[in-house]
Amino acid sequence: MRADARRNQERLLNAARDVFVERGPSASLEEIARRADVGIATLYRHFVDRGTLMHTVVLHALTSTIEAVEQARRAHPDPFDALAAYIHAVLEIRTSAVIPALLDALDLDEPELLAARTRSADLLEALLTDARESGRLRRDAAFADIGLLLVRLSQPLPGPFSEKAQNELAHRHADLLIAGLEADGAKASLSGPAMNVADLQQMLKENGERNGERSGGRAGDQ
Repeated sequence: MRADARRNQERLLNAARDVFVERGPSASLEEIARRADVGIATLYRHFVDRGTLMHTVVLHALTSTIEAVEQARRAHPDPFDALAAYIHAVLEIRTSAVIPALLDALDLDEPELLAARTRSADLLEALLTDARESGRLRRDAAFADIGLLLVRLSQPLPGPFSEKAQNELAHRHADLLIAGLEADGAKASLSGPAMNVADLQQMLKENGERNGERSGGRAGDQ
């Protein structure tokens, strides 16, 4: 594949991932092409139909997740640090957002997808085992805890949050999760904005006005 074709395919996969997360499996293919800044004919040259596109998006997310585990291992000799890097990487890849969005539209037990899912799960399980044995990961943190918490962190917050705020807060909340996973309770500096109730309400108000909406709720009140 030529370099420009590879770039187009990567843009299409990223755009399709985001649009499927937002709109579900029936999302407009024209919108996907528009976001990727290519024509609809280019989309169909790479993906013959909607099913092929969805399959490729999920497979790309899974293979990217596998690469994220391996890269985290290479970059961080301490397995708990590698786990933290993996969690943040998966939030960027959006694996835990796109798979739930397409869950009812694809057969995740199809051999190619199943092999990638199994490989990804095995690598994470091994990483968790090493992090426990290092003494840094709490003993009662299970595989499903990490996976399901990543799904929760990957869901967009309700209300007029900007895309930038959504991303920053997801990583901040991931830092809170990671701090809670440490067996000794060690605390690291949190990324993203530290907002009290007034800060949160002001941000929602400003984004709501920017989007032509009225912010009538009291987000952050408990």
